[in-house]
Amino acid sequence: MTPRLLILSLLALSVVGPVAPQPAPQALSIVLPPQLLANRPATLAVLGPDGHLAVGVIVNVGDGQRLITDAIGRATFVAPPDGALLAVAQGVSAAALVDAAPSRVAASTATIAPDVSQRDRFAICGSGFSANVGADTVTINGDRAFVLAASPICVVVLAQSRTLAGAAKIEIDTPGTHATASTSLVALDFFPPGPPLQPGHKGKLFVRAEGTADPLHLIIENHSPDVIRFIRGKTQDLRTSGGLQNQAAIQVQAIRSGEFSFHARIAAPANTTVAARYLEIAESVAPKGMEGELKAIASGLAHHPRDDQKARAALERLANSAPAGSLRTLIEAADDAL
Repeated sequence: MTPRLLILSLLALSVVGPVAPQPAPQALSIVLPPQLLANRPATLAVLGPDGHLAVGVIVNVGDGQRLITDAIGRATFVAPPDGALLAVAQGVSAAALVDAAPSRVAASTATIAPDVSQRDRFAICGSGFSANVGADTVTINGDRAFVLAASPICVVVLAQSRTLAGAAKIEIDTPGTHATASTSLVALDFFPPGPPLQPGHKGKLFVRAEGTADPLHLIIENHSPDVIRFIRGKTQDLRTSGGLQNQAAIQVQAIRSGEFSFHARIAAPANTTVAARYLEIAESVAPKGMEGELKAIASGLAHHPRDDQKARAALERLANSAPAGSLRTLIEAADDAL
């Protein structure tokens, strides 16, 4: 039986009136470890529009590798010698950076974001992991997590639904390696402040974070813009308040009656080094005019690393203007790193 992956942090709410049709299904997604090891194997996963691992999907990887996901929705490949690897399937693409083989280091400590989602996948990086997901055992407060993708230096996992929000001790075991990490497992939920909105009226919705008092950088996507509209655009970039009531407000307007839902994800801490690496690779495949813009963004990040909002705005504009393909994927990867 193929496991179901509940990767969306959604809450179905409703505007007063008859139920509207559900939004169209989302495209499939490719899950790659964020970092690969040069010339070494790694395993990716493909998720279908329904959130299940997708079997029999053709994935073109790197320079000429053609994969087909197996009976558990995964495929193994070999990373290139340097740069970045791109994986493409049914018009959807993903990218991962390729690192040189590290000098031998102790694998007792792994790295992870300080806050991760209880309902979304997240990465843990270190050394000595297995590219075979079946050989990597990851537990969160003693509950075994589901390993989606893996390389010798990173695994991508999903917590079990029973694992509670709050302080989390993570342990990774693979043959010859034991590593630990600490984070906060965060549950994100939406709630209205009062009665359901009437069509045509404006109001607020709140997203609340349980499991951490840290202020969080959240990306909120509206999956039903024909039912309820975000006043400031389809995707909201928000900061929660931190503290015991750790929440953020979204300005909305009800368009018509019906059900609606959102996806909230925790943005990883900005990493200008990763962004710069993706930008350098993007420059090598960009047309002349765009090449200069990418170089200028990279230079700006190097001199003013805290001014990442300006860089993100520029990258989003360039991604929207770039044709679908490797260039857009690399630009979006640089944007995601910020």
